[in-house]
Amino acid sequence: MKYKGDTDEYFEVVEINTANKDLISESVDGQLSLVWFQEDDNKVIVDTIEYTFNKNELISLTSFQKVEVLKLTAARIIRFNSPFYCILDHDSEVGCKGILFFGSRHLPIITPSEEDLDILSTVWKMLIIEMKSKDNLQLEMLQMMLKRILILCTRIYRSQANFENLDAGKADIVREFNFLVEQHFREKHTVADYAKLLNKSPKTLSNLFGKLNDKTPLQLIQNRIMLEVRRLLRYTERPVSEVGYEVGFNDIQSFSRFFKKNEGVSPSEFRSV
Repeated sequence: MKYKGDTDEYFEVVEINTANKDLISESVDGQLSLVWFQEDDNKVIVDTIEYTFNKNELISLTSFQKVEVLKLTAARIIRFNSPFYCILDHDSEVGCKGILFFGSRHLPIITPSEEDLDILSTVWKMLIIEMKSKDNLQLEMLQMMLKRILILCTRIYRSQANFENLDAGKADIVREFNFLVEQHFREKHTVADYAKLLNKSPKTLSNLFGKLNDKTPLQLIQNRIMLEVRRLLRYTERPVSEVGYEVGFNDIQSFSRFFKKNEGVSPSEFRSV
């Protein structure tokens, strides 16, 4: 079921099964998605990494991510674009920038409680009903229900990621760091680069991430670089040297050393598997 507005607004809710499972792999520039798995043992490759997703787990995806479905029985998808609802412009409303979307940490896997599932199920039913409406209030109603889902998923994931260990201001610094890495990882490779953008010291950033029991800021930067490199090596035919240049390495030797240190094999060996 799709909603299309007069100024390129796009919103869609889809029930996925074995027959149409490849819809998850489809992507449109600027599109954001939430996938809610309805059965156990779903096998999906996201950015060259294979995952197993079970019933009632949710993941968030952007149009930049490469998705391959190996096995999927049932899932629900919500898709929308920025003209429909821009999470960057409305960050104060939903607070999911740098957490669910445009973050550098890893693929967000959201595990709702029974109470959370009751809310999600209710909002999903309301979405299906509202998708059938054709009056001038439909856009506002759909946006309101999307916001409810985004806020709920953000709250769940913040709890999972130990954000309760930080006060609101410090949590926002972590979110902004994640977002900045997503924007600048190709040319900025050090913690000092991002500390300068945030007007913080590298030590402050390290201490904040330490409270999350997470990877260090440097590990997050390097993980984001590696994610992009894996995408380019696996899904394009660009020469290794060009891939290295794309993520900020001016010579193939330093790029190859960086890749092998993080992946355990050379870029050429990774591509040949």
